[in-house]
Amino acid sequence: MQKFTTVELLRDIKTVTMAADRQPVAITQHRKPRYVLMTYDEFEAMKTRGDPRRVYGANEAPQELVDIIMPELDRLIAEGRETDG
Repeated sequence: MQKFTTVELLRDIKTVTMAADRQPVAITQHRKPRYVLMTYDEFEAMKTRGDPRRVYGANEAPQELVDIIMPELDRLIAEGRETDG
C-alpha cells in the first residue's frame, strides 16, 4: 500500500487521489498510519462483502467446527506436556 503524509495530501491532492484510483493509500500522521483513502466503489464493495468471521462461546460453536478444533487443541496440549517435561 502506498503511503502519503497528511502534508503531502494537502500539497498535492491530485497525486494522492490518482494513486487511490489504483489502490487504497494510507495517509500517515506523525509517521503512523491514520487514514485510508480509496475509491467510493471500492468502499461500497468492501461494505457489502462484510466480515465472515464469527466469535462463538465455548458451548455455542457448531458441531462441525468443534470437530475440527478439538483434535487440534488436544494435540497442542499433548505437545505442550511433552516439552514441559
